[in-house]
Amino acid sequence: MPAAKKKTTTANASPERRRELLNIAAEVFAAHGYNATTVRRIADEAGMLAGSLYYHFDSKESMLDEILSSFLTELWDGYDAVLAAGLGPRETIEALVTESFREIDRHRAAVAIYQKESRHLVGQSRFGYLADSQRKFEKAWLGTLERGVADGVFRADLDIRLTYRFVRDTVWVAASWYRPGGQHSPEEIARQYLSMVLDGVAVRA
Repeated sequence: MPAAKKKTTTANASPERRRELLNIAAEVFAAHGYNATTVRRIADEAGMLAGSLYYHFDSKESMLDEILSSFLTELWDGYDAVLAAGLGPRETIEALVTESFREIDRHRAAVAIYQKESRHLVGQSRFGYLADSQRKFEKAWLGTLERGVADGVFRADLDIRLTYRFVRDTVWVAASWYRPGGQHSPEEIARQYLSMVLDGVAVRA
């Protein structure tokens, strides 16, 4: 879980405007990459002067930090609720996948940033929570798969780590094409994914 951080907003900054600016910054980071994005570019997208952006944030690093930490905090609120619900292994996987697609729906740009940038950010002390989250994520998924094999819900010959990587990558890569408000809801996409992952695509004899 991300640690509490020192706030960079001024006393009179509007929370609504702050969220709007973070959403704009997230879209720019996702589209162009963090290193290639300047404060001026974000300000241009927001229709303001670059200097005015510093009224709300002290740096683009602060913006990135808040985007990622907010996304992960919300993700783990959902995941922790699933893991504490006492569901069976298959039901836990189904709930985790569904929660993942809901997060993609709510934070598509943040997910895209996380995928592109986290490998380069984990070595920085400010973003140490990314590595903590990755370890916790892996433990949750591997533990659920292992429990499913032990309970006879999943195949005994299942390669747990390979299955985890497949499901993880299959789900989160959706952030590259998913757009909120599209033809299918997050829940419907999750249902289709789960049908393919858990039941396959071939007609059974």
